[in-house]
Amino acid sequence: MTGGIFQKKREKLVEHLKATLAIRTKTIENAFLATKRELFVPKNMREHAYADDALPIGLGQTISQPTTIAAMLEMLGAKKEMRVADVGSGSGYLAALLSHIVGEKGQVIACEIMKELAEKSRESLKAQGCTNVTVIEGDAAEALPPHGPFDRIIISAACPFIPRPLFGSLKEGGAAVAPVGDQSTQALTRLSKIKGKPVKKEFLESRFVFVPLRGKHGFRQL
Repeated sequence: MTGGIFQKKREKLVEHLKATLAIRTKTIENAFLATKRELFVPKNMREHAYADDALPIGLGQTISQPTTIAAMLEMLGAKKEMRVADVGSGSGYLAALLSHIVGEKGQVIACEIMKELAEKSRESLKAQGCTNVTVIEGDAAEALPPHGPFDRIIISAACPFIPRPLFGSLKEGGAAVAPVGDQSTQALTRLSKIKGKPVKKEFLESRFVFVPLRGKHGFRQL
């Protein structure tokens, strides 16, 4: 497919996301229009890059459904010049969207526990032209706090709770968004840091199914 065809598909997807109210703000709309999802999926999946579906990216991982990503970004409320952490960054697509949202004076620290995915995401982010994203490897609860503090943290993996070390790396007034629940179903949860204490808000209108968070603060492996 040519770039022009991908652009038309991208625009059509954005119109769909706006019509379903997954996208509610111009900030998120512009990020989706500027970010080439085809760069972040395997080559044999590129014709499906703009379907509103989760797609496999290898190693049992997926790139999330655009509707879900848009809902999370709207809930996150990242802005220009913010420092944002992307946990379980996978393909790097969400980091690329965040890159556009925070702008040149902002910073995105993307953390991926799987080395192969982290390496591939660096290539994709370079192809997208993201110069304000740093990809690190490791268990986010341990690897990210030294890069903080953060204005926002987004977790793209199912977790039983938002890990305490990540919440601790938020600035006062900052917030973390994650799919919280059990391994079969989760609700999007926003945890804000107000006077040092967690204030929780849940997105209960829909339920989601994410791949599980790996590492010390993920689900116990049987």
